[in-house]
Amino acid sequence: MSRLVSPAQLRTLIAQRNELAVLDVREEGVSARRRLFYSSVAPVGRLGLLIGRLVPRRGTPVMLVDTNGEHTPRAAALLARWGYTDVSILEGGVDGWARAGFEIFSGTNVPGKAFGELIEHELHTPNIDAETLKARQDAGDDLVVLDSRPFGEFNTMNIPGGIDCAGAELVYRALAAAPSPDTLIVVNCAGRTRSILGAQSLVNAGVPNPVAALTGGSMSWLLAGLELGHGEIRTAPRPDASTLAHARELAAAAARKADVPVINRETLAALERESGERTLYRFDVRDPLEYEAGHPSGWRSAPGGQLVQATDEYIGTLHARVVLRDDDGVRARMTASWLRQLGYLDVRVLDDAASAALSADTFEAGPEPLAVRPHGARTRWIEADALQAAIAEGRAQVIDIDSSLAFRRAHVSGARFVAASELLTRLNDFARDTPLVLTSEDGVLAGVVAAELTQHRADIAALIGGTKRWGALGLPLASGDEHNLTGDDDAWYSPYHAPADRVAEQMNAYLAWELQLVAQVERDAIASIDVLDFGTATARRSHEHLNALKESTAS
Repeated sequence: MSRLVSPAQLRTLIAQRNELAVLDVREEGVSARRRLFYSSVAPVGRLGLLIGRLVPRRGTPVMLVDTNGEHTPRAAALLARWGYTDVSILEGGVDGWARAGFEIFSGTNVPGKAFGELIEHELHTPNIDAETLKARQDAGDDLVVLDSRPFGEFNTMNIPGGIDCAGAELVYRALAAAPSPDTLIVVNCAGRTRSILGAQSLVNAGVPNPVAALTGGSMSWLLAGLELGHGEIRTAPRPDASTLAHARELAAAAARKADVPVINRETLAALERESGERTLYRFDVRDPLEYEAGHPSGWRSAPGGQLVQATDEYIGTLHARVVLRDDDGVRARMTASWLRQLGYLDVRVLDDAASAALSADTFEAGPEPLAVRPHGARTRWIEADALQAAIAEGRAQVIDIDSSLAFRRAHVSGARFVAASELLTRLNDFARDTPLVLTSEDGVLAGVVAAELTQHRADIAALIGGTKRWGALGLPLASGDEHNLTGDDDAWYSPYHAPADRVAEQMNAYLAWELQLVAQVERDAIASIDVLDFGTATARRSHEHLNALKESTAS
């Protein structure tokens, strides 16, 4: 039996600043409505896929959270099966936390987004609104727009003329992307956080250019009645030798100001030896395509900009040790300078010689391997052709458990959607005389859940290769929300997913939510964020440049 911990006791544990993993085991859509500040989303239906990455050390104290006891007992039993030895449950869940008078947050990646808002609030990050930016573009001003999101997001929608330069790539590539030191660099994202953090990264590093964040990102662009580009393929250039040397100097200075330790291979080895008693995360912060082309064995991919905004998706253990690496001397140092300010991680950077030596000794290619916790039962697989025949003869009911957004785009014809964490309680909703076949994008999640639920219903199988292979074989697909039995409980729907007649309303609400995070964090008084002012001349120069632009635009 896992012990119950009161809300007051949990706040005390967080304040002690020892290792602690706070896992919200509800689906993301449910968690996004009401959640704790320091919690990582780890839905019980996906726990076998997530726990190894979020909480790698099985002796870590783990606190499980749900709404009011609906999922935590199941999650605790699974963790015990997998060897986790210190598991507790928040008494009364989020409801109990609220009854105790403690702050309830909403949204996703709350620590990272609150961090961005506090950065702007305290450092007055230079910014430019959409209308002014468009006017200056039309006037032919010397400026460049750098989109700080991963390439896939940029390719989907982007500011016309913008160039993709994701998060940690900014200091690495911005000097090469800007034609001269006088070029205004405008950083944007979809909303606010990555725009602010990206622009402030350039300010903190002390680049010679004037810098601005696009206020409200591409949401503000759309709300101003302007059009976005789609399907563009524009990436910021990589620096030549002299430009890289300059970027390395800037990043090294920023890391020193943030008091980032740079460690050698011997220190890394010592941390690795101690990882059974103290959690250690090792991240390669380069572009994911660089990671896949080759990386040291055992290191996870975490592109720096995403790691700062979505820290809770990569690191489930508060006050754990984190070591970052790159191959250029820029991206890891800039990322670490941000993570140090979050206040709940022990962050270090692997020095360049050690990083190069690791790559020479233990180089491997391909995507990050996915560690899956077993359920102790054999998955029954079904091939696509056998499922096609079973569907035609009424001998199978397909249940898609991957994502309601993916289900809307395309799913096996005739499939129902049920959020993975909800399927156990809904098994009796499906006729006992019709076998169930689970599917997910690539079949991995379906296989894990099918193995767990075999003890509750013997006629459960999983589609090998998942929906992706089914579609690739040219088998029947459908689209739309019909037969979605759990709605949007599984995922947070961004304003970009809203119906066309509600997009503006949802975008305004989202931007307002981000803006109020500062006051909410102050009320909560639980965050350990420590914003640093790097004191570079870039901020002053940027504000002067932007003030001149406003005057020019007004006249």
